[in-house]
Amino acid sequence: MSDTDMPVIDAVLARRLIATQFPQWADLPVRPVEFGGWDNRTFRLGKHMTVRLPSAAHYALQVEKEQEWLPRLAPSLPLPVPVPLAMGRPGEGYPWHWSVYEWCDGEIATRAQIADLSRFATTIGEFLAALQRIDAQGGPPPGQHNFFRGGALTVYDRETRWALDALEGRIDVHAARLVWEAALASAWDRAPVWFHGDVAAGNLLVENGRLSAVIDFGTSGVGDPACDLSIAWTMFEETSRTAFRAALRLDEGTWARGRGWTLWKALIVAAEMPGTDRREVEKSRRITAATHKGSRYSAAACSRRLQPDTRAVDWPHHDWGRPLRFLASPSDMRMSPSDLPFLTTSRRLPGSSPGADSDATRAKFPAFSNSRNRALA
Repeated sequence: MSDTDMPVIDAVLARRLIATQFPQWADLPVRPVEFGGWDNRTFRLGKHMTVRLPSAAHYALQVEKEQEWLPRLAPSLPLPVPVPLAMGRPGEGYPWHWSVYEWCDGEIATRAQIADLSRFATTIGEFLAALQRIDAQGGPPPGQHNFFRGGALTVYDRETRWALDALEGRIDVHAARLVWEAALASAWDRAPVWFHGDVAAGNLLVENGRLSAVIDFGTSGVGDPACDLSIAWTMFEETSRTAFRAALRLDEGTWARGRGWTLWKALIVAAEMPGTDRREVEKSRRITAATHKGSRYSAAACSRRLQPDTRAVDWPHHDWGRPLRFLASPSDMRMSPSDLPFLTTSRRLPGSSPGADSDATRAKFPAFSNSRNRALA
């Protein structure tokens, strides 16, 4: 379906769909909600329901997933999530499946609505930890339905590098590259876990200053939970970020990938893609700076680590078929395992393969352990 063939998604269409497919609700008023969303257009149906209509084909893939999995997830979660009531079919010129949910009370989670940001951060962390504990067997893996959230960050590598090139001179590109390389250097090597996929203010509802519900599981799935950490840099500050981390207790590599997820999205917006609002561009630049502020991957931190006798070091890597080349000093041969990411990301030379641990590496440098889980946040 071309853009010119797309139906106008408004209250009139929603009303027609309800009348023809769910006549028991035909007499209820239908009106747009204040924040109707981008992936879906949302309408209030009476006092106690909402209608959600996907705005494009790739968002429509999420409808059946939510209908199937939300009722299974809800009993194990500490906060309310949307309750599906019905799934609509294509009709009235509208080409995709759509949903009717119970209405969730609450206001969008702006800073003005939140009484205690650290407590709010802890509550979100506890919710995500509970979500991760739910049995992920049979859950939806990363794919087109959620734009590959929960999978490898390499999916977004080309976009990220394009944005970094486009932003040269406008942000600290060197520091941003180091954060991105650190994210790519680690991987989730445990069993897949559930993740929400879009933990953002618009999907968090607040009542009486506290988090009251988590909505919109359209990009949820099972895999690497790092994509759920972006809020640490988009909403939280030092104290609240610490509270968020304490509630989740994930390894350092996952936090490094969480920085990477945050950086990727912020860079794409900051690079001023056509139609981007200027306020969003400036917000994304601030978020980009936040991802490497205080990180051991900042330019200053890395420059402090380089020593005058630094030289190139090669060793074989069985995964990539050609040697990895790093900048190293004699003291690197005595580095502790937690220092390895600096060798595998910050000092990799152009043309070398991405840093990843190997048996050959461990044999030559016994002090090194698996770098995939030790990339520093």
